[in-house]
Amino acid sequence: MPQDRVGVWLVGAKGGVATTMMTGLASLSRGAIDPVGLVTALDPFASLGLVGFDQLVVGGHDIRSGSLLDEARSMWTTSRAIRPDLIEDAADYLAAVEARLRPGTVVASGDKIRELADEAVAAHVESPRAAIDRIRNDIVAFAAAERLARVVVVNVASTEPPPSRPIPREYAELAPLLDDDTACPLPSSSLYALAAFEAGASFVNFTPSAGSTPQALQEAAERHGVPHAGCDGKTGETLLKSVLAPMFAARNLEVMSWVGHNIFGNMDGKVLDDPRNKAAKVKSKDHLLSQILGYPPQTHVSIEYIRSLGDWKTAWDHVHFRGFLGTTMTFQFTWQGCDSILAAPLVIDLVRLVERAHRAGDRGVLEWLACFFKSPINVSEQNFSKQVAMLDEWARSSSDSFRNVS
Repeated sequence: MPQDRVGVWLVGAKGGVATTMMTGLASLSRGAIDPVGLVTALDPFASLGLVGFDQLVVGGHDIRSGSLLDEARSMWTTSRAIRPDLIEDAADYLAAVEARLRPGTVVASGDKIRELADEAVAAHVESPRAAIDRIRNDIVAFAAAERLARVVVVNVASTEPPPSRPIPREYAELAPLLDDDTACPLPSSSLYALAAFEAGASFVNFTPSAGSTPQALQEAAERHGVPHAGCDGKTGETLLKSVLAPMFAARNLEVMSWVGHNIFGNMDGKVLDDPRNKAAKVKSKDHLLSQILGYPPQTHVSIEYIRSLGDWKTAWDHVHFRGFLGTTMTFQFTWQGCDSILAAPLVIDLVRLVERAHRAGDRGVLEWLACFFKSPINVSEQNFSKQVAMLDEWARSSSDSFRNVS
């Protein structure tokens, strides 16, 4: 294992995914739980020299008040998802992380997210450039104070509305707009991404927000020599679509329509109750079928906020397909899962894998991480098994290189 300590800087650090991840890291570091749900606990990743759980130091930004421990406790009191003893045993760990948190930005975050912010954060006026500088300085200060070899910034904040204006493809055209909050087209997730790149940190966008997806942001990552990946973690219904749709294609069964209804609670669900924020999520969940099947079936995706569900989500999908002799048939499934429990181990996986790539000198988009995302950057392949093959191939080649260096 590498001896260097590595930073994890979470955007949206007081949310359910973030606090579940921290509780998990605290438990993994002391050997209190098995690494169930972690891809990096499987072969061939064990031979890659991935950063250890106890070598990860967490900090982050958030726009809300409240304690990490209280947020973690709600995963039991509201959602019955994490055992109380694991949460209480992580209290000191969470307190240490809380001391490293800094106020985030609401610049270009949208009205719904701004409503969630503390009054002081919501009232703070700054240009996009000033926000980038402040965020970058927080990340740099974190790395210096904790003596970190590298930092991975992960966006696990609530989903923003899609950008309302076109984003220039060239960074040279974008840069002058950063000083003017009326002209800059970047949403806040992209400001965090730029700040990460300027701080020399890698970036993971686990949300449907724009993040580092725009071409100008990808150019910025290349310029600063850092890797990045995203976007929108694939944890539930869309994961099943990416596994099941290839079955219909391989058996030459015509999918005529695929309808998915989703209900869930938690903070993300509350934010997605706004149609502007929901638009980005629906687009991310609904685009893969055409690529896998080779034709566009009729599709519909609905997402509804049901407060009483807490962190649990349910998806009901109805697939209408045609077989031999034109006979039509139906396939239905129901997926019920705990959102943060599904997402948190994948965030840990991504931190470990992206840090390993950064350490090896990789830069730009890490396309081989496509299996973790609904909308992987620069990757059109949506078949889950083929995406996993990309990850396994990278792991095998990296393992050979690691052995040769060692």
